[in-house]
Amino acid sequence: MVDVDLDVARGELVALLGESGSGKSAAARAVMGLSARNATVSADAMRLGDTDLLGLAEPQLRHLRGTRMSMVFQDALSALNPVLTIGDQIGELFREHRGMSRRQARAAAVDLLGQVGIPAPARRVGEYPHQFSGGMRQRILIAMAIALRPELVIADEPTTALDVTVQAQILELLDSLRRDLNMAVLLITHDLGVVSEVADRVMVMYAGRVVEAGSADDLLGTPAHPYTEALLRSVPQADQRGQALYAIPGSPPSPTHQPAGCPFHPRCGFVVDRCRTERPPLTVVADGRTAACHRTEEVRHAAVTG
Repeated sequence: MVDVDLDVARGELVALLGESGSGKSAAARAVMGLSARNATVSADAMRLGDTDLLGLAEPQLRHLRGTRMSMVFQDALSALNPVLTIGDQIGELFREHRGMSRRQARAAAVDLLGQVGIPAPARRVGEYPHQFSGGMRQRILIAMAIALRPELVIADEPTTALDVTVQAQILELLDSLRRDLNMAVLLITHDLGVVSEVADRVMVMYAGRVVEAGSADDLLGTPAHPYTEALLRSVPQADQRGQALYAIPGSPPSPTHQPAGCPFHPRCGFVVDRCRTERPPLTVVADGRTAACHRTEEVRHAAVTG
């Protein structure tokens, strides 16, 4: 079960942060209408601009994917068709949604590859996915995601399995494209370094729900939820060389077998009896900040003094 309340404005990059299994990708797929067949998606509201996504039939939703919203998947090699050239795969978007001829679609694909930094795009447009490096394949997925100038791009762990230099290039590319094209970007990640580099706002998920949200600077500077504080403490620090790395004890609960009260309480260093029986609501703790914790003030005080 995923219980998420989020919004992304045009030109804004919002990071959805949390461990594997916290429900980040499930929430994104629900927005895109790509949930598993046996999944049930319900919401009070789900809108893309003025369009009510809940009221759309599958053909209408299919038309929106790519034209007004798109998704960058984390495994580029699996997301791309190995038996079609890159030009054919990008060109299909223009032929299907813009009615272009093959010649026009190929020219548009070449232009897109150039925009995302693929060298010699006129030559490489005729190559296959296995002929590109991991970073270049990720750039191709981004090119496909922005091809039709969507209002919203969801990037699901786009830097997974890439080396640090390539990660930085991909993040810089996403950041520059959303500024140039005024797109809303939802970046799904578990990497705090990624978040600190490019995010305007951050939403932290745990056990299928948002447990803290706020501006990137405020949230990373003074966390208001013990889970966010523990994630920040897990980041290696240069002044701690030679010391054991901190790790959050235990593991996230199964979505179908969550503990009573606050789902994080079995792993929490701030736990009190109330946490074991009463589920904390997501409440406003400061201007533009929300958190779901019974001990928010103590957590924020510890972050400031510790």
